[in-house]
Amino acid sequence: MASVFTRIIDGELPATFVWRDDRCVAFLSINPLRPGHVLVVPREEVEHWIDLDPGTWAHLTEVSQRIGAALDRAYRPAKVGLMLAGLEVPHVHVHVVPIDGVHDLDFANADPDPDPAALDEAAERIRGALRDAGLPYRER
Repeated sequence: MASVFTRIIDGELPATFVWRDDRCVAFLSINPLRPGHVLVVPREEVEHWIDLDPGTWAHLTEVSQRIGAALDRAYRPAKVGLMLAGLEVPHVHVHVVPIDGVHDLDFANADPDPDPAALDEAAERIRGALRDAGLPYRER
């Protein structure tokens, strides 16, 4: 059975995308730790990051770095956190989160019901920062 992320990538479930390319996608978390919390997910369904081929792993980190730079420009946090946990969905995903302290990476603080308008606003801020860096958002 396909993971929830594969279903999102295939368009079966909705998501607020900020990045799409032929190897991965990035979309806003539906339970954000902070505004701008993005998940970078390979299109290939692999459960554990250590099982990714090195090229896919390198691409995920490159895209995560670009998203992180966009979050830094859009939100001006103390840092941009990067985390791999992988316990909640059996499909590799990188959490990229604007943070002001380590407590901002605590899943106990995730917003269980974010305002859809706030997610749309966050996506536009991130896409704008990507465009400003010469990395336009692509629909497909």
